Amino acid sequence: MTPSSHRPQSLSDLFFSFTWLALQGFGGVLAVVQRELVERKRWLSQEEFIEDWAVAQIMPGPNVVNLSLMIGGRYFGLPGALAALAGLLALPLVLVLGLALLHDRYADNPQVAGTLRGMAAVSAGLIGAAGLKLAAALKRSPLPMSWRVAIAALGFVLVALLKCPLIYVLLGLGGLGCILAWRRLPA
Repeated sequence: MTPSSHRPQSLSDLFFSFTWLALQGFGGVLAVVQRELVERKRWLSQEEFIEDWAVAQIMPGPNVVNLSLMIGGRYFGLPGALAALAGLLALPLVLVLGLALLHDRYADNPQVAGTLRGMAAVSAGLIGAAGLKLAAALKRSPLPMSWRVAIAALGFVLVALLKCPLIYVLLGLGGLGCILAWRRLPA
């Protein structure tokens, strides 16, 4: 658990912090969430963030929604989980509805289409940068680098090239990785 001095101060703090995260995270939220929660607010250590993010990814639903519920619940129970979730969804919902109305009106404009393509490229770059930043935590993994690379490569081949359903790949390779790591932990 993180030190008590580095925790949300109130339900309002949770709400506004997750609102700020949501407003920054259009299209590529991982880098923003990691920077805000680990580096800026220090509510989580890097290791805690990676563990919580991994759990959030395997749970049904959007990763950041799952993470907001976990963090809010950790510090303030159900009211905290609901405050974090409300902060994550309320204002961004209003903005997305407004943008949808604008897109509906201007979707045929070539500049709008080009802007959206540019935003997709930026989002892909943010996700890649966040992955590289989080890779430093792999140094403490009990699995040898060659095994981690092999599991990642096999996952890429199964999902991207062979079009295997992601749930089966996550369960299969994720389970394999957990078992291999568990067996290599010191007794």
